[in-house]
Amino acid sequence: MLKPPPPPPLSSSSSSLTPSPSTVRSSPSSSAVRSAAQCRSNGRIPCPSAILPRRRRSFSSVAVSCLAASPGTNSADLALISKKESANGAAMMTTKMMPLANQLRLGSLTEDGLSYKESFIVRSYEVGINKTATVETIANLLQEVGCNHAQSVGYSTDGFATTPTMRKLHLIWVTARMHIEIYRYPAWSDVIELETWCQPDGRMGTRRDFILKDYANGEVIGRATRVTIINVHIASCCSKWVMMNQDTRRLQRVTSEIHEEYLIHCPKTLRLAFPEGNKSTKKITKLEDPAEYSKLGLVPRRADLDMNQHVNNVTYIGWILESIPQEIIDTHELQSITLDYRRECQHDDIVDSLASSETVDEAETISELKGINGSPTGIKDEEFSQFLHLLRLSSEGSEINRGRTEWRRKPPR
Repeated sequence: MLKPPPPPPLSSSSSSLTPSPSTVRSSPSSSAVRSAAQCRSNGRIPCPSAILPRRRRSFSSVAVSCLAASPGTNSADLALISKKESANGAAMMTTKMMPLANQLRLGSLTEDGLSYKESFIVRSYEVGINKTATVETIANLLQEVGCNHAQSVGYSTDGFATTPTMRKLHLIWVTARMHIEIYRYPAWSDVIELETWCQPDGRMGTRRDFILKDYANGEVIGRATRVTIINVHIASCCSKWVMMNQDTRRLQRVTSEIHEEYLIHCPKTLRLAFPEGNKSTKKITKLEDPAEYSKLGLVPRRADLDMNQHVNNVTYIGWILESIPQEIIDTHELQSITLDYRRECQHDDIVDSLASSETVDEAETISELKGINGSPTGIKDEEFSQFLHLLRLSSEGSEINRGRTEWRRKPPR
């Protein structure tokens, strides 16, 4: 049987097979391919470790090995490939140094570094009877994006955004007030973008503001704010936080050292999710007995406790809603919720949830109809309901939380 003729030699005189020097310099990848072919045709097959090492190598790194082993290798080609390989390696090394969670999150600091944006997909287990995300889902996402913001600027992951000085002094953040407004609830599989930033709030607390957008069209679908203190919790959209000593469970003032640690990450001028004087700061009067509606004997589950060893602030939202009459749940959806956190709740506490309807202030109703604060327009008085709420210990009647909810009639589906 006749053997096929051998391939013609790859010589410089064979212009049809050998590219010009200028072509080789402008396209090092073609030179790498040719050199790899020469290695194999000349019997100098690269060592397997040069092609299939334990860690996957880029094609250019394999090409460098082949080029180095080939006679007549153009030094300019080799230098160019090596330079590109070094740049790729540096980028890969930088990525590897980042925590895996930071690599996978769909969030990052904004260009000025003073706020943080992250996108989330609404999961099937995060929607309720209306086939839309629940307010607890929104509150949990607000808490998540706030914590991710803190981690992105180097705050601790062993607590809710504790600074080095806070950890040294055994201090934690707790929510003092939370206000959330939802203009349109996202549905299952919708993608929402949350932006958050923080700033000082008095001598004992900070506030964190949030804006929720529909990622598809940029529409603002909600706002929130939370005020926190060094030991008390508030939920999102606008939330207020304070500091508490983790050992004594007593509130603490924010020291100048702690101020300096987080102020560098705050906007230099006041930036609020809601206009000043908005109802997010309106005082909530205490609900007195007898209440119109009640749900008694609520018991915290183990899953309701967070890393600060008390009931998480989002759980209070569910308890508040337990006392809403069913006819409101059937015909209306929550438009806004404001909570004032008065004291901690532990795993062995038993809680009563009380609610009574509240007369809607005419001036506020007109304000809502005009769309002030980004609220939806066209809400008729008869389609709007408002309630005062109280959470208290069943055993002694001590006040845990007081709140206010506003409800609008459900849109047609």
